[in-house]
Amino acid sequence: MSFFGSIRRFALREKFVLLVSVVTIASMLVISGYLIKRQNETYYHELQKRGKALVANLAYNAEYGVILESKSELENLIRGVARTDDVVYISIHNLSDSVLAQLGKNIGDSAREIVSGPAINDAEGKFRHTHYKTADGMEYIEFCHPVETERMTVSKENLGLLSGDQFGAGSTTEIIGMVHIGLTLENLKEEINESEHTSILLALLVVLSAIFIMTAFVRIITRPIEGLVEVTDQISKGDLSRFVEIRRQDEIGQLSESFNRMIESLKQSQDEIEEYNRTLEEKIIERTRELEDAQAQLIQSEKMAALGQLAAGVAHELNNPLGGILGYAQFTLEKMEKVSLETISVRDLESYQRYLKDIESQSRRCKTIVQNLLKFSRSSNAVEFEDISINQVMEETLTFIEHQLMMKQIMLVRELGPNLPHIRGNAGQLQQVFTNIIINAMHASESGSEISIHTRYLPPLGEFPGAVEICITDQGIGIGEENLKKVFEPFFTTKEVGKGTGLGLSVSYGIIKEHGGEVKIKSKLGEGTTFTIVFQLEKTPTSADTYNN
Repeated sequence: MSFFGSIRRFALREKFVLLVSVVTIASMLVISGYLIKRQNETYYHELQKRGKALVANLAYNAEYGVILESKSELENLIRGVARTDDVVYISIHNLSDSVLAQLGKNIGDSAREIVSGPAINDAEGKFRHTHYKTADGMEYIEFCHPVETERMTVSKENLGLLSGDQFGAGSTTEIIGMVHIGLTLENLKEEINESEHTSILLALLVVLSAIFIMTAFVRIITRPIEGLVEVTDQISKGDLSRFVEIRRQDEIGQLSESFNRMIESLKQSQDEIEEYNRTLEEKIIERTRELEDAQAQLIQSEKMAALGQLAAGVAHELNNPLGGILGYAQFTLEKMEKVSLETISVRDLESYQRYLKDIESQSRRCKTIVQNLLKFSRSSNAVEFEDISINQVMEETLTFIEHQLMMKQIMLVRELGPNLPHIRGNAGQLQQVFTNIIINAMHASESGSEISIHTRYLPPLGEFPGAVEICITDQGIGIGEENLKKVFEPFFTTKEVGKGTGLGLSVSYGIIKEHGGEVKIKSKLGEGTTFTIVFQLEKTPTSADTYNN
């Protein structure tokens, strides 16, 4: 089994402790490593500073002894510096590199150089240090500093005068020797090792403390969960007598309270089921009587089915214009609530007038729809016709439908032919026809498809007086061949139960016939549907064919 597979089998407490332990250990390793590295660098720099101070001080005090080449005086200076136990050797040389005084054995000739360079904070470049390692593994650093003296200089013109400072005398710094001090790194390594051990011990102590504290904390959290698991196991065996005994104010306490309420509810339901089983015979008789009453009501409701479908059809036909009326009214009210009457601009007033005109137009359309539906069922009152533009009627129709198409993510492609001749007809009724067909196309289409609308002029040819053609094509599910002849029948629909009344296309068919037009439908399952409507020119519209329901 893999490592992660083994972890999945751990309990919640073990997973939590493992995660916290890994994070804590990783964090302490990173922090301890960084601190040890910084501390080592600090120790090394402190050793450099100390070596620089020793060699610089010794070089300063050795000036007189180097000038006189006094071995005794220089040895006295060396002995004073060599009291510390990390000094390997000290030597003072003159300009010819001859040893004037020495303490300890200079092992620089047999050692291998590791690092060499100027010391820290040595802007003049006089102090140098070199890191060596001997064959037996001992490491030390050699610090070097020149021994300098100042000499007076007098120009030839002022030679013999008494005061050099007043008559052109000056001074120059001259190197007269070199001081070498070797400091071992053994003491430094011991301090570093001791520091590392202390850091590791401290990190280990912190990790163990964190793991211990987190284990105790996790135990506090998981103990009530274990109690919940135990009670849940008892409930799964059918024992509803136990409750979770947790009295806390946190989320676990709230969970236990909810769990206890659930147990009470289950126990109550169990008691009701037992009581129900005891009175099952009485309840069967009672339910049988209720079923008989329901059957009688169902028979009565079947008698009202046709009337209910007609009422639903009226609501369906009125839905679109009423939606437009509501939308414009809400939009106008929203804009008027945002501005005061004094600040209304002429442009806003024009917009309000246009909205009110549209509301009036759609209200009249609602009235016309009701009249048309009544006329369709009774074949009564005649409708007034006038010269209308098919493109304009289509544009007005799309004003209320485009939003629905956009919400369903259906692309609308319109190609309205230019300069179409006017036809005799009723704009409200034709708008109702176009709305029904486009809405049906939208319901049959999936998101991402498109609905295309084309209008064109068919010029006269022979006895044909010319016509205006409208094609509405969708990429929907299509209509089966067996249903093509039924689509214009009242109450016929291929939609799911409750989603269509079957009145839309039948009403549209009656309107088209009343306008003297023809409608054709072409469809194939899975390839979409095309409605083609043709209105001939210079032909007086006739009454609609009798089409009673």
